[in-house]
Amino acid sequence: MQNDKTTLKDLSIFPADGSGGVFALIDRTVTQEGREALRKHILQPPASYEALSDLQDVIRYWHAQPGRWPAGISNGTLVMLEKFFEAADNTAPPATGIAGLVAQLLQKMFNKREYFFTKFSVSHLSDFLNGCTQLSDLLEDEGLPAFLRRELESIKSELQYPLTEELIAVTERTAFTQLQMLQYRARREMKNITYRLIAIYARLDAWHSLALATLEHKWTFPELLPEKPVLLHASGFWHPLISSPVAYDVSFSEGQNFMLLTGANMSGKTTFLRALGVTSLLAHLGMGVPAARLRTSFMHGIITNMHTEDNILKGESYFFAEVQRMKLIAAQISEPGTRLALMDELFKGTNVHDAFECTRAVVTGLMNHPNHVMALSTHLYEVAQQFNADERIVFAHFVTNISADGQYTFTYQLKPGISNDRIGYLILQQEGVIDLLSSRKARR
Repeated sequence: MQNDKTTLKDLSIFPADGSGGVFALIDRTVTQEGREALRKHILQPPASYEALSDLQDVIRYWHAQPGRWPAGISNGTLVMLEKFFEAADNTAPPATGIAGLVAQLLQKMFNKREYFFTKFSVSHLSDFLNGCTQLSDLLEDEGLPAFLRRELESIKSELQYPLTEELIAVTERTAFTQLQMLQYRARREMKNITYRLIAIYARLDAWHSLALATLEHKWTFPELLPEKPVLLHASGFWHPLISSPVAYDVSFSEGQNFMLLTGANMSGKTTFLRALGVTSLLAHLGMGVPAARLRTSFMHGIITNMHTEDNILKGESYFFAEVQRMKLIAAQISEPGTRLALMDELFKGTNVHDAFECTRAVVTGLMNHPNHVMALSTHLYEVAQQFNADERIVFAHFVTNISADGQYTFTYQLKPGISNDRIGYLILQQEGVIDLLSSRKARR
């Protein structure tokens, strides 16, 4: 699956405002390396149905057995190891015998920093190798997923180096002279091995994080299906960043792969599209999703057109930026591979007549691409009316309750059909904009 930065921004995966976003909901990693591995995993999810299915099996395993994760490795462990292997060490091997004891005493008295660095660094290396050993011990589980087994076999293979046993055996009672010798040898013999183990551990940390987040949020593992036929059935799914969300039900299939979504401003169209995008992305990370149930065919990417920005430096208008984003969507859905395309109130940067004509042309063109799942929202209900006889389109809308005295409330509930609600002028009135402008005119 491919997801560009604009899509991830539209879906609030990595929000620029520092609020944490969806990433904060699923980040349960214990190390910075694991956190970076998780970020990379979101940017580059599994590229095939088979790879995604294998990964979901791994995450299901950790979900069912969270207590099997080794507790002895922390972020401080890996930070210390990085400093340990990067520290310059051009000295000769440490002295042994009486000379070694004298050197130990002198160092403890006059170079306490180096003394404690030696003790802590070797201790952290021992903790890390112990944790890796605990992970490799999982190879004895009969029900271990094949993908996880390959990773753990790589760990076990790296641990076969002779010095590993001596380092694992380190305790608080280990003599300082022995720690010095282990430090000296480890820096020369274990650096590449340790870095390879850290890389594997980081991946496992990221996957374990997805299992913990699924468990913590009580999310549901989706049913993953091959790419064809195109299918996305979701019941009771919601946006995970909303504290009191309203759940939605949707159904896309090969015969009805396109949704035309209508409703008044602020009625919930954008939130729905984001919820659909986030749920689909989480499914393609191999983890659980905020839904009662989700069945989805494998998709090669998610692409959005929601919050386009103009570019002053390039001299590009807002409308031109919208057109360029739509051009990118058109190019991607013309390529092989199923995608999820989410478009929110297109062509806001032009007049109503142009917006109508452009949106109608886009909808007509999108209908030529039945191998993708697509949803487009618009407040121009006239566009939806142009296609209301097309059985290939799923028509849905959000209801706005408007009372006789002009008061409005939103239900945020997704209903079948087309909405013709218009509340823009009511909002302008109720916010006092009309009165404020009129009163200023009267004072002149």
